[in-house]
Amino acid sequence: MSHTGHVNLSARIDAERMLLAGGTVAAVKETSFAVVGADGQVEEGTLDASTAEIVGMHAAVYGPLPEAGAVVHTHSPHATAFALARRPLPCRYEALLRRGQYGEMPVAAWAPRGSTALGRAIAETVRAHPRTSALLLANHGVLVWGPSPTAAAKLAIVVEEAAEAELRAAAIGGAKDLPPGAFTDLRPCLAPGHGDGGA
Repeated sequence: MSHTGHVNLSARIDAERMLLAGGTVAAVKETSFAVVGADGQVEEGTLDASTAEIVGMHAAVYGPLPEAGAVVHTHSPHATAFALARRPLPCRYEALLRRGQYGEMPVAAWAPRGSTALGRAIAETVRAHPRTSALLLANHGVLVWGPSPTAAAKLAIVVEEAAEAELRAAAIGGAKDLPPGAFTDLRPCLAPGHGDGGA
């Protein structure tokens, strides 16, 4: 997580609605969540202005990906370094495969936070990279998703681990690619009931 602990997270309710909360990790509680439509209309609960701005960011994932059940956005420092450099994060860390990230993390073009342009950039990146479960927001942070809130949260942690490891590996000659067939070899670990214990 970032030094501030900033996060916003959502879980899909149905095709048109999500539960959404934002703020700091320590402050997010069950009562922090509001029921929000993809159009930004709050149906139950309340959202502060800062969290209301990012409804479109989450909706941009849910729209093209009916299988996405939850979305998490952070400013995790090492992954955000890749976002600032506008450099895709390679998929070289085995734990990424185990958590559903099967290729490099692409970078969505920069647009102002809360803008419709940012929503478009996210949706375009999601559609252009069907094997990804995460992306970097240029000059901003990280966006990850998964079939459940737990899956998305675990992937968010592993993305930060991967980014930190990539940066550290650069000091000793650079990270090396996974061997051909790594995804196929790991597929049994990804079956239901497997691979939930650790990264």
